[in-house]
Amino acid sequence: MRSTNPFKLALLVAAATIGCATMPIRDTGEYVMDLYKAAPGVETRWAGFENPNALKGRGGTTNKGAKGNAFEDVEPGETKELLHVQGPGTIRRMWVTLSQRDAKTLRSLRLEMFWDNAAKPAASAPFGDFFGSILGQSTAFENALFSNPETRSYVCYIPMPFREAARITLTNDSSERISHLFYDINFTLGDRHENDMLYFHAHWRRERWTTLGQDFEILPRVEGQGRYLGCNVGVILNPANRGWFGEGEAKIYLDGDAKWPTLVGDGLEDYIGTAWGQGVFVHRYQGCLVADGERGRFTFYRYHIPDPVHFRKDCRVTIQQLGGAPKGDVLKMLDEGVPIKPISIDHGGGGKFVRLLDMDPVPELDDARLPDGWVNYYRQDDYSAVAFFYLDSPVNHLPPIADIETRTEAIE
Repeated sequence: MRSTNPFKLALLVAAATIGCATMPIRDTGEYVMDLYKAAPGVETRWAGFENPNALKGRGGTTNKGAKGNAFEDVEPGETKELLHVQGPGTIRRMWVTLSQRDAKTLRSLRLEMFWDNAAKPAASAPFGDFFGSILGQSTAFENALFSNPETRSYVCYIPMPFREAARITLTNDSSERISHLFYDINFTLGDRHENDMLYFHAHWRRERWTTLGQDFEILPRVEGQGRYLGCNVGVILNPANRGWFGEGEAKIYLDGDAKWPTLVGDGLEDYIGTAWGQGVFVHRYQGCLVADGERGRFTFYRYHIPDPVHFRKDCRVTIQQLGGAPKGDVLKMLDEGVPIKPISIDHGGGGKFVRLLDMDPVPELDDARLPDGWVNYYRQDDYSAVAFFYLDSPVNHLPPIADIETRTEAIE
């Protein structure tokens, strides 16, 4: 299969939301814009501190045009308006860098996006987690939607169309001044959006310790018609738990699903495309950027671009909180009072898989009738995630982002 660069992938996503000349590629039903065709009525704009309003013929006017305002500082509690334009248009690319790039700073900066003059943001997330520096851990990478070339800059290629207006802000929720903030937001105005255009949304949430036996919601239920684009996820492992953390299945509930989902995977590392554990790898649609077993830190992403997840009424995305370890290790953790709950034993595969929760009554793990083997069990860890999705409304009804204390606890 031919390699596809991020720009081309951004065009693939854009074709679903932007009304413009397109051409088919291969026989997959995907489309890219004709790069060689004129776009009547469409104008290109860049927003940055040298031209914050992205006005025609007004770029770089300070210091007689000699780089007079390339950056600004962000004071504690200050909100910088990075973009505020009237549409229709489409944001094509964002690039940002700043002098302080430590984990707490990246969690303390709050990035928000507002469409069509809405008072509530459609996207609200910690700056670092949004751009792939999940848990504030910066690594050099490039995938279909984001890149960080040398751990010093943050780039997003997700197309973000709007009909009436677009506003993007960056708020410093910390008590420290952030110096040397540089940015570019590259967009077009005058795009012809069809009636089926969808708005970009992003939602961040964290559970410092998940609830035993309860799935972590990557995306709480959203209502409307749209497309689930994917997620950036960070995990801080519970230090009392010595087993493997990634046995949980990803589940996607679509269009009225209640108790049972329509889409279900078979393991966390399987969901992001690897298997039998999870090390560092960087691919276009899936990857693991941090796999630090000593510190108990894992960060990963999964984007549904070649395998779209469409919904007509509503969507909810979860990941089970399941781990696994040899039976002897699980028994030791139970003896130590670690909050876990065994759910199955694999002692050879196939017919040798014991489903403990289907037994009545459910036996204790030290029951002499139970075989040795690999035990899967409910466990608790610290999960946080940014969910990316498109929706047919410029606003969603999800709760606001958590306060800075919740965002930054145990982030270092």
